[in-house]
Amino acid sequence: MASGPAVQPQEAGQAQPVRQAIRRAAELARDAEQHARDRQHAKGKQTARERLDLLFDPGTFQEVGRFAGGDIAGGRAASAVITGFGRIWGRKVGVYAQDFSVRGGTLGRAEGEKICHLMDKAMDFKVPIVALIDSGGARIQEGVAALTQYGRIFRKTSQASGFVPQISLILGPCAGGAVYCPALTDLIVMTKENSDMFVTGPDVVKAATGETISMDELGGGYVHSTRSGVAHYLAQDEADAIDYARTVLAYLPSNSEQEAPVYAYASGHAEQEAAKRLRTVIPDNDRQPYDVLDVIHSIVDYGEFVQVQELFARSAVVGFACMEGRPVGIVANQPLIDAGSLDVDSSEKVARFVRLCDSFNLPVITLVDTPGYKPGSDQEHAGIIRRGAKVIYAYANAQVPMVTVVLRKAFGGSYIVMGSKSIGADMNFAWPSSQIAVLGAKGAVNIIHRRDLQKAREAGQDVEALRGRLAAEYEATTVNANLSLEMGELDGMIDPEETRQVVVDSLGLLADKKRIHPNPRHHGNQPL
Repeated sequence: MASGPAVQPQEAGQAQPVRQAIRRAAELARDAEQHARDRQHAKGKQTARERLDLLFDPGTFQEVGRFAGGDIAGGRAASAVITGFGRIWGRKVGVYAQDFSVRGGTLGRAEGEKICHLMDKAMDFKVPIVALIDSGGARIQEGVAALTQYGRIFRKTSQASGFVPQISLILGPCAGGAVYCPALTDLIVMTKENSDMFVTGPDVVKAATGETISMDELGGGYVHSTRSGVAHYLAQDEADAIDYARTVLAYLPSNSEQEAPVYAYASGHAEQEAAKRLRTVIPDNDRQPYDVLDVIHSIVDYGEFVQVQELFARSAVVGFACMEGRPVGIVANQPLIDAGSLDVDSSEKVARFVRLCDSFNLPVITLVDTPGYKPGSDQEHAGIIRRGAKVIYAYANAQVPMVTVVLRKAFGGSYIVMGSKSIGADMNFAWPSSQIAVLGAKGAVNIIHRRDLQKAREAGQDVEALRGRLAAEYEATTVNANLSLEMGELDGMIDPEETRQVVVDSLGLLADKKRIHPNPRHHGNQPL
């Protein structure tokens, strides 16, 4: 009987033979990373693999499809995207990182299939997805095949929305239809340099409109963090961007079916000192501004507060913190900016953050100090009715525990929408100096006593003195929290230094709150 070539048994301690193809692949991988370092470092950027080393806990990244989309025989190690799983704070997270050193990080069929496979696995595992974006967009050579892959990614990102946290880090160019991959995710992080996002680039803009504008002015990190609101954090550099993503994930559960992680916490003298500071944070003059961050830092664990969209719509403040080791979302009006009034941008900022917290089971703590919606034709024409309604929709549909504290002013419609009991909050409190009414005293007097003021003016009396007296009477009888207390719209009047403990006790009471489904609708039709 014929037989094949004999295979000699290995001697003890002898290394296993390595096939030439495997050796060739390893060499290609090594050379590709060196090529990436040469290209990226010259631009002040890190390679995709260096970014992954920063993102994940040391030694935990496991790549999926290392050579998928490559051509080992042709000398190409892999496609223009790296996919896999690693651990952040010990918890599994999926990632896809575009590699600009390979064909400009462009997306073709192979890249699209790798990303979609990664997202499918992440949803199967029920773990967060982080995208590291650095790409020239769709691969022109592949035409509609590349566009098809973007469509698939859009659909899967939408399917994952609200189920697993999704964070996009823009660490290079992101242009054309590619911008909608990160736009559909929960948070977008950009850097001060090298980050760009735009649907149409400077050349197209100039050809179409005649406007000359740089890439940074059109869609740089600063523009999207301060003006458009597209970005949720403006990082100093790539390391800062990645650290922010890691920090945010520490506050979120791996998926919508889980509760957020709980951390060890030990109270001490610092909390007592912080509580004392709250006695003097509100000025005696109700028109004098103060920094609501002083209140937030005084009531959260260790004074640690991670802001979201810090540079955008600054009349509202939103972000993550912990209360006795349990992550929460904080929403607050900022009296330092436009007296804390709600405008089109701050309304959307608040609404989106409340929806994020509700998606991932984080209680919402609302600190209210606002005179109302910002007046003016510019606001009306910008859609304050439609866009302001988003705050209502977010709070009215949220089913996580919600605790609201009125710090000073809560007038008109803004009182209702900022986590009032009537819109769905579970526990509501107010500081003793708080003012709750349809209008502020002076505005109300000008309407209610318009004829009395007119008569006084005609009679030559001191109109301002009369207005002041009537305003004082209105404040004493109407612009205070007593009516809300009597109606049950407030659960208590609390001293400022009691705020932290009252919130913590309320969250303990609401710990077993269950979600309900009042009707069999597919979904609501949110104002957009």
